[in-house]
Amino acid sequence: PLLRGVLRLRWPVVAGALVFVVVCGWAASRMGAEFIPQLDEGDVSIGAIRPPGTGVEQAVSMQKHLNLAIKALPEVDFVFARNGTADVATDLMSPGRADIYVQFKPRAQWPYPKKPKAQLLEEVETAAKNVPGTAFEFSQPIQMRMNELISGVRSDVAVKVFGDDFGELLRLSEDIQRVLARVPGADSPKVEQVSGLPLLTVESRRTELARYGLSVADVQDAISAALGGKQTGLIYEGDARYPLVVRLAERLRTDPDVLARLPLARAAGEYVPLAEVAGIKTTEGPNQISRDNGKRRVVVMSNVRGRDLAGFVAEARNRIEREVKLPPGYYVEYGGTFEQLASASKRLSLLVPLALLLILGLLFMTFGSVRDAVLVFSGVPLALTGGVLALLLRGIPLSITAGVGFITLSGVAVLTGVVMVSAIRDLVRDGVPLERAITDGALLRLRPILMIGLVASLGFLPMALNTGTGAEVQRPLATVVIGGIISATLLTLLVLPALYRLANSDRRRDDSAPVDSAV
Repeated sequence: PLLRGVLRLRWPVVAGALVFVVVCGWAASRMGAEFIPQLDEGDVSIGAIRPPGTGVEQAVSMQKHLNLAIKALPEVDFVFARNGTADVATDLMSPGRADIYVQFKPRAQWPYPKKPKAQLLEEVETAAKNVPGTAFEFSQPIQMRMNELISGVRSDVAVKVFGDDFGELLRLSEDIQRVLARVPGADSPKVEQVSGLPLLTVESRRTELARYGLSVADVQDAISAALGGKQTGLIYEGDARYPLVVRLAERLRTDPDVLARLPLARAAGEYVPLAEVAGIKTTEGPNQISRDNGKRRVVVMSNVRGRDLAGFVAEARNRIEREVKLPPGYYVEYGGTFEQLASASKRLSLLVPLALLLILGLLFMTFGSVRDAVLVFSGVPLALTGGVLALLLRGIPLSITAGVGFITLSGVAVLTGVVMVSAIRDLVRDGVPLERAITDGALLRLRPILMIGLVASLGFLPMALNTGTGAEVQRPLATVVIGGIISATLLTLLVLPALYRLANSDRRRDDSAPVDSAV
């Protein structure tokens, strides 16, 4: 009775399915997107950024206090850090930077095992920020390295400001940082450390140098020997030879008053204090100057929490264009994980239509009829809408793994249509009237179609409900496949018979398909 009612109301059924596809397509366009779902690695990685020029001894002392502050949390099992660049300089860092790795105890050993992970991260962040003189970047070990390898920065979003004047770049970057801080989902946006390096500047006065018979090279040689050292001999220990280098003590090298009394030897054998022929002052200089394709740039970095990456970047882009006025010759580019999302989306925009065309071509080769191939192919949009609806119900944004799920679903969805259309074609070929052939064919293939849907959906069910490590990547793919198979199965049983009846409304009883079924 249900199938007969569907065949009688075939136009409303088909129109309702079309409306459902359109609504789900509109909802998909409004969904958020991200490159790869963020994994919960269990541990936390903290990037500590100290003021430029921080010495090794001071950095180690500050790191000890920071480790003790984090280790005081009862959920923390172990804390270790790496200051500066390693012996093999594959990861360039100054002594003022450090990578801190925080390992947590098993949840069963926590004082409150049901404490949310987000709350624990806030407690770690509070404990770390109680140590003064340090800025922090919170991430996860694998996530931090992946972001750095993919885009050159350790954050999800990187706003790169390009231009010529370094001061203007820094001003624009600070304006963009303030704008990003007001965007919902921004996690402590910051400008990369590009200034503030303390410099001891010695400016020679050429008139005084000429009066004493000295040159700028004499000043440079004296300062180089006092600060960097000068080899005065060799020390022999057996066959080994070691250079003997003399220079000022550490406490004297950083004292401008001591350097002002540094003697410069004249040709007559007399000495002149450095202060007589040069000015000595302490200034601040650039900590680093970075370039992309030969163009100076400064990066504003931010991680994203609590929302999708594409939505965050879209809102940030609109606010930056509206609130930050860029002078002529200055421009902004967006990098980080978002850059890879845009690249992957571009590739999928080519791969998905190609996969659909291949499926349509295989269907035509199977049935030898464009009409029947298109009828079976109609199950693909019905299946895709089910995948979109499943993502919406679970609150999962679109991602690359979800895109792979849609490609997989496109191949599985046509299987039920092939089974049903093949049965209907066989009955019509045997001389059964069209409407009876549609009804009998649908009833005959009911169990195989349900078995196909159950096997595929139940096979992906553990992935959809998994909560272990890596579940964040598996969940979108499994959710898309399960939701799409459910919708494809239900709508194939109801919508495909109505579509077949509409497509063959002018077909007589003896217009049977001459091509054998592929099933």
